[in-house]
Amino acid sequence: MTLHLADKEVNPPVLLAPMAGITDRPFRDLVMRFGAGMVVSEMVASQEMVQAKPGVRERAELSADVENTAVQLAGREAHWMAEAARQVADRGARVIDINMGCPAKKVTNGYSGSALLKTPDHALTLIEAVVSAVDVPVTLKTRLGWDDSLLNAPDVARRAQDAGIQMVTIHGRTRCQFYKGHADWRAIRAVKEAVSIPVIANGDIVDTAAAQTALGQSGADGVMVGRGAQGKPWLLAQVCHDLFGAEAPEIPVGADMIDMVQAHYQAMLSFYGADLGLRVARKHLGWYMDEAGTPAPLRRAVLTSRDPNEVLRLLADALSETGEVAA
Repeated sequence: MTLHLADKEVNPPVLLAPMAGITDRPFRDLVMRFGAGMVVSEMVASQEMVQAKPGVRERAELSADVENTAVQLAGREAHWMAEAARQVADRGARVIDINMGCPAKKVTNGYSGSALLKTPDHALTLIEAVVSAVDVPVTLKTRLGWDDSLLNAPDVARRAQDAGIQMVTIHGRTRCQFYKGHADWRAIRAVKEAVSIPVIANGDIVDTAAAQTALGQSGADGVMVGRGAQGKPWLLAQVCHDLFGAEAPEIPVGADMIDMVQAHYQAMLSFYGADLGLRVARKHLGWYMDEAGTPAPLRRAVLTSRDPNEVLRLLADALSETGEVAA
């Protein structure tokens, strides 16, 4: 199955979700090397992007040789959204995604993210501004609604399609659910029936079985994987293989796993600089060690060390089957 966004192809239709502090360039590059239909940057605040606030532009940083990379923008004012869209398109973004799904209070209190579901007329002005500002495809990510009394995703999606949105991703929860309970994939079907553009199902898709069930219950055209890829950057490629017949990923084990994690760590140090990179990397190293079953003392040693060379040395033990702290 291939999704078409103007002249872009998303094949297979398995996408990496935007995750704040996680889907930076090093992680997106790693996921794409294993295989995925598309990867999406962590959310970028539009006004801060245009005003060059320190650290914001790095979130939108792209690799020139990575196809099917989208940058997700958030905001509440059409001017800033349009200007940010122009900037990221000029810097190489193949697709621009509009965030109408983030449930975090610091976002919704600023009337951005999923708060826009409460003001769909205003949300449409943002969509229209971004679509008019760029030539690349524009997509939308949102939720079922604000709460159980405002389940307006089908109407929002229909209006977004009329305004030029070329694909919509629906997280199967309301904003007020945050990440509690289980995503309602069946409820996404109403969105699929409301539009003719591709619809992507999102929420609790942590393995192939979940992806297959989500597709069946929602009728969606593809899936978006978020937290399930933490510590398993090959997961999307595995889903692509299992459901769509793509080439099977070579899941690293033993020395190959150590090499992959060490390379990811060094990529983060290079991207962020040693001081910030060391801190940013800890969450990823923690997830890798969760997968490896690293003993607690060794895990603690890896995550508290401030010496990158020591971290690299400890990782060889932390990800090995013996998992003993070297003397």
